[in-house]
Amino acid sequence: MKDQYNREIDYLRVSVTDRCNLRCVYCMPEEGVEPVAHEEILSYEEILRVCRCAAKLGFWRVKLTGGEPLVRRGVAGLAREIKAIPGIRQVTMTTNGVLLGDYAEELAAAGLDAVNVSLDTLDPEAFHRITRRGELSRVLDSIDRALAAGLRVKLNCVPTRGNDEVERLAALAKHRPIDVRFIELMPVGEGNPSEGVPADEIRTRLAAAYGPLTEYPGEWGNGPASYCDIPGFAGKIGFISAMSHRFCGGCNRVRLTATGFLKLCLHFDEGTDLRGFLRGGADDAALTEAVRAAVWGKPAHHLFGETAAHVEQRKMVQIGG
Repeated sequence: MKDQYNREIDYLRVSVTDRCNLRCVYCMPEEGVEPVAHEEILSYEEILRVCRCAAKLGFWRVKLTGGEPLVRRGVAGLAREIKAIPGIRQVTMTTNGVLLGDYAEELAAAGLDAVNVSLDTLDPEAFHRITRRGELSRVLDSIDRALAAGLRVKLNCVPTRGNDEVERLAALAKHRPIDVRFIELMPVGEGNPSEGVPADEIRTRLAAAYGPLTEYPGEWGNGPASYCDIPGFAGKIGFISAMSHRFCGGCNRVRLTATGFLKLCLHFDEGTDLRGFLRGGADDAALTEAVRAAVWGKPAHHLFGETAAHVEQRKMVQIGG
């Protein structure tokens, strides 16, 4: 499946719920957001139908997200059924880690390949302040239990000024076979008032602390992260530089929201309401064509903070460069 800019789109992110058991300061207000009515959320049967149609178009990797996916009952069974779809070779999950330890063995038995755990601090008080709910010890225990269950583990860290423990977080990969990934803060949602830490600054600090970072030459992971090796580290260090090093030209993903809207980019409202097809009597051929047509129209680039370099990148994408 290729879009209008000749990018190969093979990665479907599926939100199974809008609910979350944390209230992270850069994600939502302390009182949370009004939950979507239950009848508006896609059933697992509807999600599976979209995944089957996507697989027919060449999608082969699926990531389960939320909200927090583990707050919805039966998500391990959903992972098992998605993994059984012909053409789907990889199923992963993004989680805040609070419930992961309780489900790690069940998820591994279901065929889940990997988990991405969001973790921005190793200070218990700071963790509670950021999440407004959770306990750091529970997340750290979940990481070790996921590794013990045989799951591949990646940590997603979003450093912000005043909360940028990049050296301590990177050290988690020294003795554990996990990938610690630093993600530049994007100016969306509750993250707007915060100042992110550029990836180049993080690289410089890690090199000063641990020695030279060697770029990993091959493909490692599903998305836009670039990875480095540090001498003596069991895991890798990754960087997702959405702001300082725009990667739209190689974007390979679309997102299915919990209510069935197929979003073509995190930062655009454009897309297709697949719930209308699912509940309006459309057959699989019509649903598959709706997915294909939507993906074809995936935009070239983000709109915010465009620089001259980003304009040039957009031009290159538009001509297939």
